[in-house]
Amino acid sequence: MKIFAHRAKLSSTVVLLIATLLVSPTAAIANTLTTTSPASGAVLGTAPNAVSVTGTTALSDQGSTISVTDPRGLQVDDGSVTINDTTAVIGLKPLIAAGVYTVTYSLVSATEAPLTGSYTFLFNAPASVTSASPTPTQSASTAPVNKGTHTADIFVIILMVFALFVGIFLLWYARMLIRERKTAKRKARTRTASSTAKKPKAD
Repeated sequence: MKIFAHRAKLSSTVVLLIATLLVSPTAAIANTLTTTSPASGAVLGTAPNAVSVTGTTALSDQGSTISVTDPRGLQVDDGSVTINDTTAVIGLKPLIAAGVYTVTYSLVSATEAPLTGSYTFLFNAPASVTSASPTPTQSASTAPVNKGTHTADIFVIILMVFALFVGIFLLWYARMLIRERKTAKRKARTRTASSTAKKPKAD
């Protein structure tokens, strides 16, 4: 009887050991991150339209979440997470601000072993499509107009000054003519008076 009891204990121990070996691998297999897109630490010159995170085990669409925030901490993902086997994908809104973007994920696998974490990537927004390019063109086209206006103003001023001098000259010339005429009349009167005085008086 003791032999049978001992064998029973051995068999139960073996069963427990086998069960532990069978269960342990499953419990030990924790979901780990394999790839991300964009990659962690990537420097991008073109804005991505989605972010994907891939693990080692199949993911559940219940409870799996991804969020993406911009350098100011504002959420820039569209909130729609799509699960494709071991990969979770979320769409992005158009990225505008340059800087470091943070991806935060919480992935629930079929074995309910959640995988959480975060990583960052750098987005270098194209040198802001500012109005710098059209501005020089506008200023260049404006400059000649201003110069032309100044030139016209100067020309008008010169004409006015010239007209003023011409008016002053005409006024001086007219006065000179008037004086000459007066002088000529006076001389004529003087000659007439002197000639009259020289005539002999009749007896």
